[in-house]
This record gives sequence, C-alpha cells and structure tokens, in this order.
Amino acid sequence: MQIFEGLSKLNYDKNTVITLGSFDGIHLGHKKIINKLLECSENSDCRNILVTFEPHPRLVLSTDFKLQLLTTMEEKMFLLDKLGVQNLLIIPFTKEFSNLSSEEFVKNYFVDKIGLTELVIGYDHHFGKNRDGDKNTLVNLGKKYNFRVSSVDAVKINDQAVSSTRIRKSLLNGDIKTATDQLGRYYSFGGVVVQGDKRGRQLGYPTANIKPDNKFKLLPAIGIYAVRILVHGNWFKGVMSIGKRPTFYTDGDLITEVFIFDFDQEIYNQTVSVEIVQRIRGEEKFSNINDLVNQIKKDVEDSKEILNNLIN
Repeated sequence: MQIFEGLSKLNYDKNTVITLGSFDGIHLGHKKIINKLLECSENSDCRNILVTFEPHPRLVLSTDFKLQLLTTMEEKMFLLDKLGVQNLLIIPFTKEFSNLSSEEFVKNYFVDKIGLTELVIGYDHHFGKNRDGDKNTLVNLGKKYNFRVSSVDAVKINDQAVSSTRIRKSLLNGDIKTATDQLGRYYSFGGVVVQGDKRGRQLGYPTANIKPDNKFKLLPAIGIYAVRILVHGNWFKGVMSIGKRPTFYTDGDLITEVFIFDFDQEIYNQTVSVEIVQRIRGEEKFSNINDLVNQIKKDVEDSKEILNNLIN
C-alpha cells in the first residue's frame, strides 16, 4: 500500500475509485465499504484510494472533546494494508479545511486534483462544512462532475448496525464480546513497557507495565482481562489488569499491566501489542494481601482456561 500525506506526490488519474472517512476501528461495516472499493476498482480496472484525515477532525473542531480512538493512524495503516487497499491518502485536517462545503471539497480535491470515476460511501455518510454532504448531495455532484456513486448498506448484528460509537460504548462497559463481534477481531492496543513499583514481583506475579503509545487510544473498562501479548514478534498468553490498585492506594494512577505466562525476559522500553480476549471481572479492593494473591491465582487460572479454548 502506498501512503500519501497530502496531495503533493499523488498524480492525477481520472480512472480512480475513492472512499473517504475516519474509518476509526476498521470494523465490519468499514470492511464492507473497503471490499466494495476493491471490487469497483477491479471491475473498472482503476486504481483505488482510501481518503482519511489527520489529526482526527474532532480535535480541530472542538477544544473540549474527549477523543477516544479505536485505531491509531499506525494501526489503521496496518489494517488497511492487510485488507488490500492500494493507496492511502491522509489529508491534513485544519480549521481552513473544515470550512470547505461538500461541493468545494469534492471539486477541489477529487475532481480537480486526484481524479474520480466512482465514489464509494457508507449508508450514513456525511461530510463537508456542518456535515452538509450526504448521499443525495454526492449523487447530484456526480451528475455535475461525471462520476458514479455507490452506497454500501449497514452491517447488522442482532438487528443493530455495526458502528464505531457502539464499539466504544461496549469497551467502556467492559462488553468485550460485542466489541469483538463488531470489529471482526480482538480489540488491541500498543505501548511501551515502563518501570513500575514492582509490586507484582513481590506478590509472585511480575507484570509488564504498559504505557499506551497514543494518549487518545481508548482502553476498556477498569477490570481484569484474559489477553494475548505480542513481544519480539511472538505471541504469549497472559492476564491484564487495568485499574488503580485500590488494595494499596486510596487514589492511585490508572495502570495497565500484564502478567505474561511462561515468560521471564527483561522487556523494559520494548514496544508490545495487547489483544483483549475476554473480561474476567471488575477491580476489587482486598482487606489483606493473602486474599489478593489468592484472587490473582484464580484470575490466572481463569485466563488460561479462556485462552486455551481459543480456536486460533
């Protein structure tokens, strides 16, 4: 996949099929749009381009919006490449850019600079200043500027449309199954292993404290999770705690730490990736260390049983 940050190195070619959006999560609904993009470009013997924006538009349009990303740009690049997208165009999102109307955006970027024979959109797509552009707008622009518009229906699970919003809510509620079903894969995050207070080591369960590599990356609800962790290109099983360790601290920092099974390597400052398979329980405050250690032992056993039953 070729990656273009801005238009300067992207050549004009009328024979181009485009889709656009934030594509946060690259969930099953997004995958349906992307598959349609690939199908249209193959049938028309055209190049395909997925257009997205950086930084996230919400950061530019709202000063107090609490952004919670399902996928960082690096994760998005990796997933789009795996799906077979030929070209990724990242448009810098600025205040000036946000003031373009839907027609100005389509004409200035797609028609005049990139080239466009077909545009693929999702069922609820809106864009342009004040989100004034929708399917009807694009169909009319297509007649005016000579390009086709293909719309993709929603993907539904249990009569609910798959959406980034629903996935975020599920993760924040600790509902990992719903998030996994809608993503079509386990939710994951990357980060760097940092020094902790080594309390896990003292309890007999040394953990890798992980600092997420993007401050806007969403972490699921506080609790204990069965996870897989990628270290040095190899997958290991483990149990993860996201919490404030109330047994030891009245108001501790939020810490993400993983006890990795059958693992004794020193990995400080190493980048790892964590896949969240299932939530085991919420965070608890224990009255003594023995009760805590016994619960950790049970969490490890529960996590091993969950992970050993995975098909893949």
